[in-house]
Amino acid sequence: MLFFKASYRQDPRMEFKTKRKGKYKGVEKFVTKIKKIQKETKMVLEKVQEKIKKYANKKRTEVNKYKVGDLVILSTKNLRY
Repeated sequence: MLFFKASYRQDPRMEFKTKRKGKYKGVEKFVTKIKKIQKETKMVLEKVQEKIKKYANKKRTEVNKYKVGDLVILSTKNLRY
């Protein structure tokens, strides 16, 4: 879904509805199959996202919370004079 959104700059249409029940049984089977695939894909993507988050957060540390008036040391390494 993220790839689709990044490629086409819009969310994919994730819902299929048939207008007439019973007339197009092949379509209903297709829609049911697609909904099942979408549900499974969403679950897999959520699991992968959690794993990525877990590994990304391993190297992160808590940021010091500074208050107005605290003294800090700044590097001038990237400043242009």
